Amino acid sequence: MKHLYGSLEVITGSMFSGKTDELIRRLRRATIARQKIQVFKPTLDNRYAEEKVTSHAGADFDALPVARAAEILDHLHPETTVVGVDEAQFFDESIIDICEALAERGIRVIVAGLDMDFRGEPFGPMPALMAKADRVDKLRAICIICGQEAARTQRLVNGLPAHYDDPVVIVGASELYEARCRQHHQVPRD
Repeated sequence: MKHLYGSLEVITGSMFSGKTDELIRRLRRATIARQKIQVFKPTLDNRYAEEKVTSHAGADFDALPVARAAEILDHLHPETTVVGVDEAQFFDESIIDICEALAERGIRVIVAGLDMDFRGEPFGPMPALMAKADRVDKLRAICIICGQEAARTQRLVNGLPAHYDDPVVIVGASELYEARCRQHHQVPRD
């Protein structure tokens, strides 16, 4: 069923906050509503399954890996009414205009991605996507140190906090990253 109006929904937060689980929940609901769904993810994200978006908790949904955001338009079926995008922070800035164009066409676009990198700074196209979204849900994890709500992602190198000058993009899961609250998030600058 075609939507009367398109929309852009953004699900964001730190690692381990449930972003992909929430994306999958919304996609499953759209499936129950008999909507035509296509899901895309960056080829860079190969942690669990190549042609699925997979949460840390193990939930998954079929997805097409694409190297560049523009490939979403190349693979879009004319009957698609819902587009899901996981790990949007890894896409180039063109993902912003693509999501906007899809929403303008009457497609419901649901995007999930990290709002901040391990340094605690805005990550890739996510700030612009959040600004343009019709709906933004910022999820929180649990701080591995104190058990309070966590909104930051701590990268670890040999069990210690990564330095500010370390590469921003290193794909990994609990072996490299932890959820941390502001108090316990550390990014040494030397």
